[in-house]
Amino acid sequence: MGESLIKVSGLTKKYGERVAVDNISFTVGKNEVVGFLGPNGAGKSTTIKVLTSFHSASSGVVEIAGYNVLTHPEIVKKHIGYLPENVPLYPEMRIFEYLEYRAGLKGILAKNRKKEIERVLNKCQISDVKNRIIGQLSKGYRQRVGLADALIADPPILILDEPTVGLDPSQIREIRELIKELGKNRTVILSSHILPEIEAVCSRVIIINKGKIAEDKKTSDLKATNLGVNIDINLELINSKPYVDCKEILRKNINGIQIVSEENSTDIIMSYEITKLGLRVKSKNDRGVELRENIFDALVKNNIKIVGMYQKSVTLEDIFVDIVTDEKIETNLNTEENL
Repeated sequence: MGESLIKVSGLTKKYGERVAVDNISFTVGKNEVVGFLGPNGAGKSTTIKVLTSFHSASSGVVEIAGYNVLTHPEIVKKHIGYLPENVPLYPEMRIFEYLEYRAGLKGILAKNRKKEIERVLNKCQISDVKNRIIGQLSKGYRQRVGLADALIADPPILILDEPTVGLDPSQIREIRELIKELGKNRTVILSSHILPEIEAVCSRVIIINKGKIAEDKKTSDLKATNLGVNIDINLELINSKPYVDCKEILRKNINGIQIVSEENSTDIIMSYEITKLGLRVKSKNDRGVELRENIFDALVKNNIKIVGMYQKSVTLEDIFVDIVTDEKIETNLNTEENL
């Protein structure tokens, strides 16, 4: 990983009696792009606010580029470009005016501001709209203005909190490519609920849950240790054959799967009651084809009509849900066989 630009040691943050972040530690290296994930209320945003010196820690030590965020907050802020979830722009200002104002606040000398602003405008691909009023911009362009602001003074660290929230698919793709480009020569922490975005951009993932670090691995390693497949099965049962039978059949006849989710609906067609079932099973190994054959045989032998069966590899989203969920999934796994 090389030189660490971010060092977090025993960070705890309390709000009264509530512990928002509970004794977490991690480091982020130079030019590393890290996804910072967690469900709502996990402590993700609180951690980011401590890293950026907006909140002080209750205990623990946080260092940015070798500087303690508590004792040297002004120096720390010069090393960080921060894009909050809700970008605080001035809607009545023009883009160039706003960035000029922000450059002054960040200590850029007046004689250097025009050149610096042109640099970030070009980097974020908004030079052609620099004279537009911010309040008249689309959400995608406002996000680009926020990124341009974060890049002023060329900080070595970028912390981006939900940079694509509210954007359409085309805008998400554009911002994602921009972040990948920016990450080539900067350290980036990217917080997002959009898991494919993290998977496409980040080389490493830190998952926080209930204020604690639940996982911290390279994205490739995280997926490698969670090998498996999801298999979606669409079924039809006529005249109310109990749905529990399907689960029992799979549990009794097939080793190595989990019942992950289920949904059903019922239609009345003439005198027949047809229950349409969707069932997802998950394999903790890579024997997906074998499992599909076994699933098919087990259900057909019990006169259950299979409308369709689809297989896909386990994604980062699947892994994330497994890590942060509190519910115990019904399983027929033999633990020793699947270590």
